[in-house]
Amino acid sequence: MQIDSNSATSFAAQSSTQSATGSNAIQLPQQTLGQQDFLNLLVTQLQNQDPMNPMSNTDFVAQMAQFSTLSSMNTMQSNMAEQQANGLIGLTVGVNDQQGNLVTGTVTGVALVNGSPQLEINGQLYGLNQLLTVTTPPVTTTSAN
Repeated sequence: MQIDSNSATSFAAQSSTQSATGSNAIQLPQQTLGQQDFLNLLVTQLQNQDPMNPMSNTDFVAQMAQFSTLSSMNTMQSNMAEQQANGLIGLTVGVNDQQGNLVTGTVTGVALVNGSPQLEINGQLYGLNQLLTVTTPPVTTTSAN
């Protein structure tokens, strides 16, 4: 059973609106498929396949390989965000606080909150998405006599 990109986008939009939890806010459709969406598509394919013409083994293995790749890419993205945050320790940065004000300070640490790296600046935690500026310390040279 093949799924074209229009069906996949429609499914992603449908699943993103179904995941809203009792809110009256309008939620825009999701433009990318995540791991849960991929698993939902796979289960739907298996449930709705024609018993007289089931999905071929090669199609199933190809989709499982795609799922494995997606999982690996998500892990790599998470690791890269952690490395980026750790690389900012000791640097002076500017971030937006929750009121939209610019807060400037030195990154003194990194904390993982729900799997997302948060920068510790002036005793407060800020996400990488709040980062506006990074200032590197001036290079000092010493002359040898």
